Amino acid sequence: MEALREFLAQTDWVQLGAAWGVRIGSALAVLILGLWIARRLLSLIDRAFARIGFDIILTNFLHNLAYGAMLVVVLVAALDQLGVPTTSLLALVGAAGLAIGLALKDSLSNIASGVMLIGLRPFRAGDVVNIAGIDGVVEQVRVFQTVLRTFQNHEVILPNSQITSVPIVNFTARAQRRIDVPVGISYDADVRAARKVLLDLANAHDKVLADPAAEVIVTDLGDNAVNLVLRAWVQTPDYALTRSDLVEATHRELGAAGIGIPYPQRDVHVHLPDGFAIAKVTPTQDAGSRNDATRPV
Repeated sequence: MEALREFLAQTDWVQLGAAWGVRIGSALAVLILGLWIARRLLSLIDRAFARIGFDIILTNFLHNLAYGAMLVVVLVAALDQLGVPTTSLLALVGAAGLAIGLALKDSLSNIASGVMLIGLRPFRAGDVVNIAGIDGVVEQVRVFQTVLRTFQNHEVILPNSQITSVPIVNFTARAQRRIDVPVGISYDADVRAARKVLLDLANAHDKVLADPAAEVIVTDLGDNAVNLVLRAWVQTPDYALTRSDLVEATHRELGAAGIGIPYPQRDVHVHLPDGFAIAKVTPTQDAGSRNDATRPV
């Protein structure tokens, strides 16, 4: 107690208060000025992103990321004015950041992939895509996840890190799409007549484009049929209904022209050893008579 009283008696409280007042004032000034500068810089960054045409999701994400980084810098500068040893603090923050990064590596991977998807824009909301074998319409592209709506009206949520590691098929990226209608005709049919029928039905459809022109090619000679493919171009929004119309018209018009579409068939040849015979069985024969009729001669 005597030592404490002696220390308190010898302390120049006015000088100490003035020194700490200067430190606290300097720290508050640095904090206020730093936050003001940070807001001004963020405003400039937002304007630059708006001029470039960045997606709003990516703009908000980068805005928050930049604000967090600036806030850390301002706080460290303010603590340095107070006399806090910032070297140890920065080492502690770095170690904590490393630990958090290792714990959240999957989430950080999704964030990085989300930034890539939003920035590079391989697809946008409303596009019809195939991702990881799933067909659907893109509902939302978020920083962590992408939401698809399938044609069965199911909602599928895909992590962004998985999307960037698989092929992405964007069906609506181009204004036009090609319809392929494969069809097999009998070997007895006239290929040129079948080609004319297919081209006529394609050209008669009001949604099929004249340029590029429709065409019919022979792909191969199959086991049971000569395989043809009708190729017709349409505007992308007309793809599904036009393809359905062409498939139906193909079945109808080939039948009307007498061009058969053969069923798969196999010829089976049975070879029996000498001494065996196959008897014709009538419905009135019982099991015993059937056994007797097929016994070796």
